[in-house]
Amino acid sequence: MAKSLNRQEIILHEVSMHSRVLLSDLAQKLNVSVDTVRRDIKELDSLGKIKKVHGGAISIGFHYNSVAVNDIYAFESKTIIAQKAIQLIENKDVILISGGTTNLELVKQLPSSLNATFFTPSLPIAIELLAHPNIEVIFIGGRLSRNAQISVGGSALNTLAGIKVDLCFLGTGYLDSESGLTSFDWEVVQMKKAMIIASKRVVLLTISEKLNTTQRYKICEIQSIDTLITELDKDAEAIKPYLDKNINIL
Repeated sequence: MAKSLNRQEIILHEVSMHSRVLLSDLAQKLNVSVDTVRRDIKELDSLGKIKKVHGGAISIGFHYNSVAVNDIYAFESKTIIAQKAIQLIENKDVILISGGTTNLELVKQLPSSLNATFFTPSLPIAIELLAHPNIEVIFIGGRLSRNAQISVGGSALNTLAGIKVDLCFLGTGYLDSESGLTSFDWEVVQMKKAMIIASKRVVLLTISEKLNTTQRYKICEIQSIDTLITELDKDAEAIKPYLDKNINIL
């Protein structure tokens, strides 16, 4: 029973930190069978701690209709990151923003006086942006990924190919100074690649706990990122490998 509880604590932590995880990745990390992980996830889902989805699980806080601060993993850190990111935005900017709980916190904190245009493939982000009186919201449509809650596929990629924005705020689940930005979702990888190409400057927002983590599919090399924002001070030891890559740090 103790081993089961410890295993479920690890699963809960991984899901909370990365927002979305695969059964196969959890099984490899825990050195158990996929069926064992599936049973654990089913139990955690029944307890209301995570949400079971096809092939894996997503965090409760990843759902837009989950508004309780207690449901947002590392909420204080994400608030700090959002406050730093806002400093980069100027009136009349044209901005592209991906999904994720850190980016959602960013748009929640935007000053009501800000006059800007936001493109986004993220349905939760688009809905939140609609509450801002002086922001024009352009939703990048396409087939909606049920788990990632963003538009994917040819239609969305074609839209991105036709724009060039001032600033892109990109959320991430996995970042490493050598391996770059990675993900396990192939369609999300294609969207983020297109978002990077469509942007003059790319700003990566991530809690420091995600630094030095990797997944199977590469989005871009670390040099494609102009600015990295975490909750840490720029002289923190964990930030040094990224400073060495000549990335701006906030």
